[in-house]
Amino acid sequence: MPHRVADPQGAALSTRGTRRAPPSRPAKPRSAVGSRSFTRRTQRAARRRTVRQQLQAGGLLADPVAVLRRIPTAARICVLVAILNAACWSFITPPFQVPDEPAHFAYAQQLAETGRLPTMHSEQFSPEEMTALHDLHYGRIRQRPQNRSSFSQAEQERIQRELAAPLSRTDGGASGVAASEPPLYYALEAIPYGLGSGGTLLDRLELMRLLSALMAGLTALFAFLFVREALPGVRWAWTVGGLAVALVPLFGVMSGAVNPDAMLYAVAAALFYSLARAFRRGLTLRSACAIGIVIAVGLLTKLNFVGLLPGAVLGLVLLARRAAPAHGRAAYSWLALALAIGASPGVLYVLVNVVSDHAGLGLVSSAISLTLHRASTGEIAYIWEFYLPRLPGMPHYFPGYFTTREIWFNGYVGLYGWYDTAFPAWVYDAALLPAASIVLLCARALVADRAALRGRLGELLAYGAVGAGVMVLVGADSYLQFPRTAAEYGAVRYLLPMLPLLGAVVALAARGAGRRWGPAAGALLVVLFLAHDLFSQLQVIARYYG
Repeated sequence: MPHRVADPQGAALSTRGTRRAPPSRPAKPRSAVGSRSFTRRTQRAARRRTVRQQLQAGGLLADPVAVLRRIPTAARICVLVAILNAACWSFITPPFQVPDEPAHFAYAQQLAETGRLPTMHSEQFSPEEMTALHDLHYGRIRQRPQNRSSFSQAEQERIQRELAAPLSRTDGGASGVAASEPPLYYALEAIPYGLGSGGTLLDRLELMRLLSALMAGLTALFAFLFVREALPGVRWAWTVGGLAVALVPLFGVMSGAVNPDAMLYAVAAALFYSLARAFRRGLTLRSACAIGIVIAVGLLTKLNFVGLLPGAVLGLVLLARRAAPAHGRAAYSWLALALAIGASPGVLYVLVNVVSDHAGLGLVSSAISLTLHRASTGEIAYIWEFYLPRLPGMPHYFPGYFTTREIWFNGYVGLYGWYDTAFPAWVYDAALLPAASIVLLCARALVADRAALRGRLGELLAYGAVGAGVMVLVGADSYLQFPRTAAEYGAVRYLLPMLPLLGAVVALAARGAGRRWGPAAGALLVVLFLAHDLFSQLQVIARYYG
């Protein structure tokens, strides 16, 4: 039998009758124009691959699942603790008994219901919110610690019945002190507001508070990552710093409420982490874009983020100078790109105001003008005394008042609600001992690592500038209200954007106890922060429900 082979078209042919394949034609030579076009396409594809590889290496195009898997288990624990802590505070704190929460809820409601930003600064909120404030005895309870918010069963049923009535959610259009804030936080809060639109106002308020609690998890995550980048030597100290941040009581209060401070804390922590990562690993295209995006998000979150800008810009400039010997002009192009991305919301804001025949920076313009006009009368001295003891020759802005202790230390130890819920006086005295111990242990660690600190002066200067910018902004805003109000913005919550620095201080304090006792000291510090948080919650429960 003759051997049979398969035809390419599928027909079976014998070897004797196999058709001859036609002779192959010689390939036509590629024209010069076609060669150049092919070369250009190849070069463009190579450039695209190079950029894609750089972005993937930096994490901008990384798989989200892979990114989550790279988060250390300890960091996930810190995130969970922060979320649960803020969620507990959201349930414990009565509705609207957090500073400015009625105004921030009104802003989010206006945006969710109408798609328009509020334009009025009055406190004539929607009929639904005004009814809720009346039924909850908001005015009678606020700043009156002798009055409780607990209600009888009959009162609770009446409140639910009245709030379930078809009350208008749009008439009013005002949002009080929140009217001048950027819209990003409120746009995000419109999501849980919409999910709870079928329930009462209290249902929507709690859902919105829980979104803020999720933002607390981001703050704790970035604080942990910041401590890891800034203090890479001791792994267990990262967890100590992250848990300390997650358990700060006032952080839990503000992250368990409808307030853009919750998002501001997360963005500020992301900025600290982005700078620390760039200082440790060098400025790249990816890190420059990341810092620029964080700045842009911060400017869209709350006006207070302006205080962080000088330190962020200084950090970028120092990073570009460090990267210039290795990357040349590319380092400064990355700097320009980061600044352009970060400034884009501000430029848009100015353009909108100019087109609308308003001041270029809106309300900020008048504040800056007033600050410059009054700076010569002692603003610097006021800001100094706002935080520190008065120096010889300075005027007495706070006579008989030690602001460092009475405003900032006591405020951190415990002052909740509308600044009307405090501990007994002896608690603030007792808190001096652990606070002094943390400071001394931190100083011991810094002295032991002083050789390494000398090589990181630029990095430390950037962190210090970020913190100083926040403090100067708060002090300057408070000075604008003087003498009508001595310390209008003397509240610790305005300084909580510096929470990552607190995490680093606590981590250094644990390391300052030495290799042998360091882990035990770290565990003791975490227990101390946990006890502070639990007793603060009990104090708030006693004030409102006792």
